[in-house]
Amino acid sequence: MDHRGPGRAGPPRPRGRRGGHPTADGRGPVSTEETKLARVALTWLAEPGTRSVYALVQRIGPVAALDLLLSGGAPEQALRSAVAARAAAGDARAVAAEALARGERLGARLVTPDDDEWPAQVRDLRRLALPGATRRVDVETDPPLCFWVRGAWPLGETLAHSVAVVGARAATPYGSHVATELGYGLADREWTVVSGGAFGIDSAAHRGALTAGGRTVAVLACGVDRPYPMGNAALFDRIAETGLLVSEWMPGAEPLRPRFLIRNRVIAAATRGTVLVEAAARSGATQTLNRALGLRRHAMVVPGPVTSAMSVGGHEVLRERPDARLVTGLAHVLEEVGRIGYDLAPPARAPERPRDRLDEEAAQVLEALPRRRALDLESVAARAGVDLRTAMRKLSLLEELTMVVRRDGGYALAPPAAGPT
Repeated sequence: MDHRGPGRAGPPRPRGRRGGHPTADGRGPVSTEETKLARVALTWLAEPGTRSVYALVQRIGPVAALDLLLSGGAPEQALRSAVAARAAAGDARAVAAEALARGERLGARLVTPDDDEWPAQVRDLRRLALPGATRRVDVETDPPLCFWVRGAWPLGETLAHSVAVVGARAATPYGSHVATELGYGLADREWTVVSGGAFGIDSAAHRGALTAGGRTVAVLACGVDRPYPMGNAALFDRIAETGLLVSEWMPGAEPLRPRFLIRNRVIAAATRGTVLVEAAARSGATQTLNRALGLRRHAMVVPGPVTSAMSVGGHEVLRERPDARLVTGLAHVLEEVGRIGYDLAPPARAPERPRDRLDEEAAQVLEALPRRRALDLESVAARAGVDLRTAMRKLSLLEELTMVVRRDGGYALAPPAAGPT
């Protein structure tokens, strides 16, 4: 079944680059296959985002970095211990080779910075520094080494024009409605909707985008072949058919709790902006928004009832972070992430009334007329604080507008128009 909608082109085939990378020991260029294998092995040995691992890869390349870690040469004791513990469970290269074979069997591909479809904007994670961060997941926030991808669309192209919609798993009907509307509206205007595939707000945003026939991306904290939560398995299959499933972890990887926060940095970095729809006081979704703020991405919060526990997190962000923006619908989101000077939200206005079109003096004269009796011209002028000539001109105008009638030798308010019977 084609969910792209009429007139939407099918996904082009992603293209990769060719060529090798020199090793640090002068062995000459290594093959693309060796480089990919090393990146997968490094992600298995140390969790994604590890700063010292990313720095090594940038300095000496992935193959040499892998050799260094496996020989016990990690620059930090904590990393040496983590690598030793993981290496005791199996040969890193053999594990990586099996993951690549498994990915090929299930139709997933490995995307690395050497590929044309790599999303360049995730490099901004190099400058992410969260104020007061002490936990590992808040400190180790460097860019990914690779992505596993299910779906035919090129990853970089799909994420280049994207917005994240995130929020609580225990969403209220209000939050689910808002997320669905945002997902639908963004996709309908050719924006990719990115979220984490969880119950609640994430699922509502994904489904809204799918209903609009647009593209949506689920960034997972586990293998792309391991739907989590299981209750969303059908949703993940549908996303893989028409959008993308993306993960830094190899196929078969478990959805461990810290991985959700590690994953959230990618959602923030890969998108133009992040919308927080609902979040409790302690919520992973607020962490995604904080990462977006740290990256100077557009950070937006949908307000909710002050009596709702699911709105506390978003309201606290608005109170504490002046760079976070309050948004109440699609128009506000598009104004934040869209083209400067073009995607402007219309100002909020009450329904226009006839008297809103009056000039100041006409409004004064109209206001001077009592509700239940007529006044002569002189009395109207005195009450309105205008001269007789002005009062006469404005009363004539008000008569033409059927707002005033002549009665009993004076002027009175016109009776209200009869409603439909």
